[in-house]
Amino acid sequence: MHRQSAKKHARADKAKQIRNRHRKATLRTALKQTEAALEAGNVETAQELCKTVVSLLDRAAGKGVIKKGTANRQKSRLTRKLHALTYPAA
Repeated sequence: MHRQSAKKHARADKAKQIRNRHRKATLRTALKQTEAALEAGNVETAQELCKTVVSLLDRAAGKGVIKKGTANRQKSRLTRKLHALTYPAA
């Protein structure tokens, strides 16, 4: 038989797994929408979505859903793409 605390941890882990899956799915969706806006050349939309994605990445990294380095790398790449679209000659 499992101890009561092990059962409690298993229930808590399942709840965390569901929350983390939702956070990751939301993050991936926002990233895809931003990438699509960048591909289409919609600067204003991409800028607004970029702010949202950066916020989601920071929150996910803070909660431990993704690693901080992963969040920083994704933010950097996204910002570079947005900057290249906004200032093409610079």
